[in-house]
Amino acid sequence: MPLAQSDAAPPTPEPPPVESSDAPIVGAASGTAEQASAWFSARCSAGYTAYDVGTIVARYRDLGDWAGMDWFLALAQMGHETGHMTSWWSQRPRRNPAGIGVTGRTEYGRSDSPPGASWAWDESVQLWREGVSFPTWDDHGIPAHLGRLLAYALTDDAASDAQRQLISYALEIRPLPASYRGAAPSICGLNGRWAVPGTGYGERIVDLTARMRSG
Repeated sequence: MPLAQSDAAPPTPEPPPVESSDAPIVGAASGTAEQASAWFSARCSAGYTAYDVGTIVARYRDLGDWAGMDWFLALAQMGHETGHMTSWWSQRPRRNPAGIGVTGRTEYGRSDSPPGASWAWDESVQLWREGVSFPTWDDHGIPAHLGRLLAYALTDDAASDAQRQLISYALEIRPLPASYRGAAPSICGLNGRWAVPGTGYGERIVDLTARMRSG
């Protein structure tokens, strides 16, 4: 016998949406510039003002939209790599957004005699650190970061003209093994590649994008 309406069992609630543990590098942005600016402005070092943050985020957005990639995801990676713009490498005059060329190697020596091209002097401990420094965020650091992500995500044959321009610039700065080209179309493909050993690297970045969106 059918239950009367008042006696009917309540409907089963819909489960909350499950956040994906992976995200494609190429595609629409997964968040907004306003969300990213608010997130970084509340966490960056005193060396960067809210205006600086807004300018950096806008450049990621404009260049990422031009190249057809998820620049919000790239910003989350930048946040993960730099401690939200607090790391030594992310500060001026180095402006390294994603640990590009940073190996952990150090060398003692004189401040006017670097061991090679991609080294930066750390005055606080009087030694050289291996890694790439960039003259600007807008025209150097950000294009190198986005281009390197695209190089992992795409082969040249699969890339658009805009994407190939960024890839070419990024690989002039820091070459990438041929076996890595196109090997990581999604962020979790960077596990063990961008970061070593890199267990859970991409998953942590995806989680960070969700937190950036929610504030």
